[in-house]
Amino acid sequence: MSSKTKILLLKKRELIYTLLFAALAVILIVLMIWMFLPAVRKSSQASASFSPGIYTSQVTLQNNTMDVEVRADHSGIRSIELRNLSDAVSAMYPAIQPSLDKLARQICDSQSLENIYYEKSSQYTSQMLLDAIRSALELAREI
Repeated sequence: MSSKTKILLLKKRELIYTLLFAALAVILIVLMIWMFLPAVRKSSQASASFSPGIYTSQVTLQNNTMDVEVRADHSGIRSIELRNLSDAVSAMYPAIQPSLDKLARQICDSQSLENIYYEKSSQYTSQMLLDAIRSALELAREI
């Protein structure tokens, strides 16, 4: 009698394991389909409309303040420039203007702050400038 009980328990256990593995397989298949299907993802930067105007964000380097100026209209970002860049700052940080020029070209072409490439030698300068551009664009969206 006890042998029949064990056989039934084994069958129940096998059934439970089979159901668990089947459920995991279905979940895995759904996740793989969800991950690998091409999704239409629009960048929040590119799809956003801006209020026309000139927006600035301040950047401070060793007690010297300069402005990152972003010009935008309804269709997107038109230009990005540095204002109030003193000779002392440009002498101390010679990579700041070329870095901004490269970033501005990429951002104006793509109308997005995503997938922006910069040289490893100027990554900190570029990241600081990107943060300033991002905060200026947030102002353009708020209005």
